[in-house]
Amino acid sequence: MGTEARAGRRQLLVFTSVVLSSLALGRGAVYTSERDVRVPEDKPAKLSCSYSGFSNPRVEWKFAHGDITSLVCYKNKITASYADRVTFSHSGITFHSVTRKDTGTYTCMVSDDGGNTYGEVSVQLTVLVPPSKPTVHIPSSATIGSRAVLTCSEKDGSPPSEYYWFKDGVRMPLEPKGNRAFSNSSYSLNEKTGELVFDPVSAWDTGEYTCEARNGYGMPMRSEAVRMEAGHGPWVPSEY
Repeated sequence: MGTEARAGRRQLLVFTSVVLSSLALGRGAVYTSERDVRVPEDKPAKLSCSYSGFSNPRVEWKFAHGDITSLVCYKNKITASYADRVTFSHSGITFHSVTRKDTGTYTCMVSDDGGNTYGEVSVQLTVLVPPSKPTVHIPSSATIGSRAVLTCSEKDGSPPSEYYWFKDGVRMPLEPKGNRAFSNSSYSLNEKTGELVFDPVSAWDTGEYTCEARNGYGMPMRSEAVRMEAGHGPWVPSEY
């Protein structure tokens, strides 16, 4: 290695050492006793945030869910939009009663007034809501040899529901070819989206179909049963 290369490497090492030392000196300890909080709707919820290494700590809480962001706490005080249902303490924030809209990520950010020391920790809050009766779109008839799409969804469940399809009262497996009872059918099933696709439709696919929504909280909910006839004519979607 040449003299210039060695000198450049030494400068890089010194610079890196200074940066790392600065980061170590400028970062306080922030932690939570529970990173994943799950609480039924309309019940209280405590999100913990403890910290050390701050001479004059300033605490802020930020909420994020999808495209929605808001400030829950600013400079150790609950903001106006949350003041009637959230309480601040030096060990965290407490919701008096949560709603499904409170589901999301809460970040506790702690800094010194001078801004020299900073740390943060995030807590995921899931407000538990049982699923509602799912809505299904099932063709009343489907053309043999064509493609048919059945859909199932519900909007209330938190966490989001998974969907299970039944034909004539029998639960449909994810892989039909590996199950003797469904080996004559060609379909794909997505438990996350609730979509059931027959491609192609066969005569064997005639039957009554129902969809069940489950999210691990409350009772599973089933749709109405809808009969699909596999034949040689056009099909018309039905909604229940």
